Amino acid sequence: MKTLTVAAVLVTALAACTSAPPAATPSTPLGQVRLVSYSGCDELLAGLREKAAANVGPWGFAGAPIMYMEDASAARDSAVKQTPDHSTTNVHEAGVDEPDLVKTDGDRVFTVGGGVLRVIDAATRKVTASLDLGTGDRGYAPADLLVSGDRALVLLQGGGMVTSRVADGFAPPGETRYVLVDLAGEPKVIGSIKPEGVHVDARMVGSTVRLVTRGQPDIAFPEAKENVSEAERKAVNQAVVRGAPLTAWLPEIEVTDASGAVRKTSVPCERVSHPADYTGTSLLTLHTLDLAQGVTAAGSDPIALAADGDIVYGTGGSLYVASNPRWWWPIERGAAEQAPATEPAPDEPTPSVPPEETEVHRFDVSGPGAPSYAASGKVPGRLLNQYSLSEHDGHLRVATTLGSADGGTSSSSVHVLDAATMKTTGQVGGLGKGERIYSVRFIGPVGYVVTFRQVDPLYTLDLRDPAAPKVTGELKITGYSAYLHPAGDGRLIGVGQEASGEGRTLGTQVSLFDVSDPASPRRLSQLFQKDSGSEAEWDPHAFLYWPKTGTAVIPLSSHAGGKFETGATVLKITDSEVTRTGTIEHPSRTEQDYTYQPGIQRSMVIGESIWTFSYEGAQVNDLATLAKQAWIPLGS
Repeated sequence: MKTLTVAAVLVTALAACTSAPPAATPSTPLGQVRLVSYSGCDELLAGLREKAAANVGPWGFAGAPIMYMEDASAARDSAVKQTPDHSTTNVHEAGVDEPDLVKTDGDRVFTVGGGVLRVIDAATRKVTASLDLGTGDRGYAPADLLVSGDRALVLLQGGGMVTSRVADGFAPPGETRYVLVDLAGEPKVIGSIKPEGVHVDARMVGSTVRLVTRGQPDIAFPEAKENVSEAERKAVNQAVVRGAPLTAWLPEIEVTDASGAVRKTSVPCERVSHPADYTGTSLLTLHTLDLAQGVTAAGSDPIALAADGDIVYGTGGSLYVASNPRWWWPIERGAAEQAPATEPAPDEPTPSVPPEETEVHRFDVSGPGAPSYAASGKVPGRLLNQYSLSEHDGHLRVATTLGSADGGTSSSSVHVLDAATMKTTGQVGGLGKGERIYSVRFIGPVGYVVTFRQVDPLYTLDLRDPAAPKVTGELKITGYSAYLHPAGDGRLIGVGQEASGEGRTLGTQVSLFDVSDPASPRRLSQLFQKDSGSEAEWDPHAFLYWPKTGTAVIPLSSHAGGKFETGATVLKITDSEVTRTGTIEHPSRTEQDYTYQPGIQRSMVIGESIWTFSYEGAQVNDLATLAKQAWIPLGS
């Protein structure tokens, strides 16, 4: 991966800017953002140079945004009826798979951790095969899986936020690598794609995977001299940017096919597009890989977009990439926070905080091969996550929070955009004044939005008329739901935190809401665990709901009474009540006189058993009684 030269961003600055821009939602839509393809490499380079030069500061560029099916064989087809009933990854849209730590087809369980892919036979509960992915010293790097038939794609995600300049001497982020594995028989690598840049996210429909990566220009800026004003430093950096070659922007992509042949390529200039307004400091690349066909010599058929992006949402026919506003201050102010103190020149303007606006780009993925750009739009405010986006009946619903410039006020809105043009069709605002969005769920023509500061208003929204969305009901309770999950007709599950009347969080709460009457949502039942937290609050993949038995499972860590405990809480959810069935814990582990309990990250149902997974292993428990049935070590 190329070295990314950026200005460091202080965590304190991050906290200060999370609710920065203007208070009220504009009544006039911000409209459409048109993407334009470059005619060739000369135009591409000229445009990127000038835009990047205009956005470079005295300490370089700002950092990256903060974030934390092949048809089965005939033999497998004939055995479908014998495959145990099983759960799958908890995803946003049915039929659109998302990468995760663990996958299953009911007969086999696939896990990846520590740079090793393992296959577990679900019937014998034994590891039947493993494959070292050759991560070496980067074995700790996060990795996820997508599986289609007898093919698995391992997403080795190097990097994350870059918070240093090259001069600081910090190592660059680890490499991003996508490894295709043949699972028929002994697992073996049959190809890989190694793009420059940071992995953003991926979606799979059928056997076709769309991968999104993000990179910054590979431009090394000279070390700043002493007693030089920021204006002079910025001018020097602008000159460096204007002299940078095209290769500084276009990421190199290394493709290894099934024969082992390695080919290096990049995105053709004519396949790079840009919005009417862009910074030139970030490039999104969309890769396409059909797992059924494997990695070909042609590579991943990439296209690129001169834009930022940190949230990916997909449907069967569309892929959306959204670029939230930057969490940091403007380049000059944010970078200066960590640069050597210098007196600003008297004529240097004081940088202002830009308004929070979120760009959303839509790509058509309904056909085979590379996606095609469809349209882009812009809405005021900031998204929470991919659940803030939802496509329905030709429209995209977008939920955002917009804060005032002084951070004193905030309000949330739902914007409805025509998916074909990405022009605003309608909007409803004024949700949770003085609060921010904590969770969103769109189910058909109905929307649910939770905002929080001291109490949790759960809003229900009628979105049947795209031009006139409206709030139909509101429920105020203490605490909040950070994740909302449909639980049958007129029922909604909420996982989040209980809180005091002053807004201080007290511990995990699971709520069951009756939303059958949109005008009068009610909470039917609440389960509360003091001094605890659940990964399901911020990662929906950690939440399991098995409608067949009304079973829900969430990871839970508790520190009540000064004692730390961790495991998975199993719940029974009926039409009117949430009750605790029990707790699953993994065996304790002792290292150097220190004993700890492995934290459970994922759970699934296969047949009549609950499988839970931690870094140390997988445990199988009876679905009805929770009696332990097997322990499968997975650690080193």
